[in-house]
Amino acid sequence: SILPSTAPPSLPDRFRMFRSCEWEVLERSLNILQASDFYWGPLSVGEAHAKLQREPVGTYLVRDSSQGNCLFSLSVRMPTGPVSLRISFQEGYFRLKNWFSDCVVRLLELVVAGTRNNPLHFDEMGGTPLV
Repeated sequence: SILPSTAPPSLPDRFRMFRSCEWEVLERSLNILQASDFYWGPLSVGEAHAKLQREPVGTYLVRDSSQGNCLFSLSVRMPTGPVSLRISFQEGYFRLKNWFSDCVVRLLELVVAGTRNNPLHFDEMGGTPLV
């Protein structure tokens, strides 16, 4: 179980304004993420890749995105080295390729389950499938 935060999670000023229904989705997802072991918050892409470089292939972390149009990034240790993929947030849903959910953690669960049988291909990964 997750203990709700007494104060709303703070977002960097660069993020756009959210409708109240979007804010509720985002706040709930942030609370769940902050209770996880894989959310690193405001970690730069370079710092994330340095941490993952020493880890086994398949290790991942979620961090705040440095891109203004995305809230989070998924950084993954691939056979060729770490890569980062943007998780978008549109109309109350977090999206990664063809998967979407109103919770980042649930989105990752869907991606992990879905890529077991159908690997993802991203341009950022140079043809290496994400399984």
